[in-house]
Amino acid sequence: MTDAPLIGVRGEAVLEVEPEIARLSVHVQSQERDRRTALERLAERNQAALDLIRSYGDAIEKLDTGGLSITPRLRYGGRKEGEIRAYQGTVWIRLVVADFAVLGELVTRLGDLERTFVHGPDWGLRRDSEVYKRAAREAANEAVERARSYAEALGSRLTGLVELADEGLTRDTRPHTESVSLMAARGAADTGEPPPIDLEPATQIVRAAVEARFTATAPELG
Repeated sequence: MTDAPLIGVRGEAVLEVEPEIARLSVHVQSQERDRRTALERLAERNQAALDLIRSYGDAIEKLDTGGLSITPRLRYGGRKEGEIRAYQGTVWIRLVVADFAVLGELVTRLGDLERTFVHGPDWGLRRDSEVYKRAAREAANEAVERARSYAEALGSRLTGLVELADEGLTRDTRPHTESVSLMAARGAADTGEPPPIDLEPATQIVRAAVEARFTATAPELG
C-alpha cells in the first residue's frame, strides 16, 4: 500500500459522427380466400422484394428473413361468425444498407411493390466501428489531462496509474432522426418508377467515460 497522494478523476468524450449504415425493415403481405393461394402470392411478392434488394449488389451489407406467418382471418358478426374469410401471410425482411446514395431510391421502389410495407431507416454504426475506440481513447486522454491539471495546481506531478475503470460506451441519435413508412397503394393506371425520397442521415452521438486514479508527488501547499 503506497502512501503517495492519490488524484481521482473522471474523463469523458462525446463524438458527433455521420452514420455508417442504415437498417430497413420490409414486410411483404398477401391476403386470399384460399390458404395455398395466399402462400403462393406471398412467395411471389417476397421473391420480387428480394430480387429488387439484391440488384443493388454491394450497397447491401446484410440481408436476412426475420420470419414468416400465415394467419386465418375470421368473420365477425352474422350467421357465419367464426368462419375463416381469408388467409393473411406476412414475411419480414431485414436489410442493412451501406451506400446511402441508393437508399432513397431503394426505399421508394420497395414501397411501390404490391402489398409491401417499408419502415426505416434506422441509422447506426457498425459494432466494430473505429468511432467507439476513438471515443474510449479520448475519454482516457481527458482523464490524464484533468489529473495532470489538478496535480500542477497543487505543485505536484503525476507518478503512476493506480486504476482505470471503464464506465462504458453509449450511442444515440439527434432528435431529428428521420423514419419513413411506406405501403404501396397503386392503381391500375400507375406507371413508371416512383421518385426517390430524399433521406438525410442522422448524426450519431457516441459517449465514453472512464474513472481513473493516479499517484502523485507530494503537493507544495506552503
